[in-house]
Amino acid sequence: MHFDPDGVQRALRKAWSLSTSSQWTADNPAAGQCNVTALLIHELFGGDLLKTPLPAGDHFYNRIEGRRYDFTASQFDQPIAYMDLPTDPADAEQGATSSQLAALRTEFQTHRTESR
Repeated sequence: MHFDPDGVQRALRKAWSLSTSSQWTADNPAAGQCNVTALLIHELFGGDLLKTPLPAGDHFYNRIEGRRYDFTASQFDQPIAYMDLPTDPADAEQGATSSQLAALRTEFQTHRTESR
């Protein structure tokens, strides 16, 4: 699958829901989506899983071909001071259920196909 960051972001915004994070709201669709999103992007496009500790807990995102991609940064009011700490799927899975990942995978694939 070709990695198009803008297309990925558009599909994710449409795919996020209460099924993918209990913190989701229409006003802040990225809220609570970092774990499940970083896991899906890693699964589909490879690269590295990264995290940065924040007061509310670890924030997860990706590095693909040497570039950082944080598709859920819009959930925050303030810029993040990224630490880019390497992590693994098991760490990110602590904040996402298998059903949330399955729901995001299904919806992402649907919306990704629509935007082509």
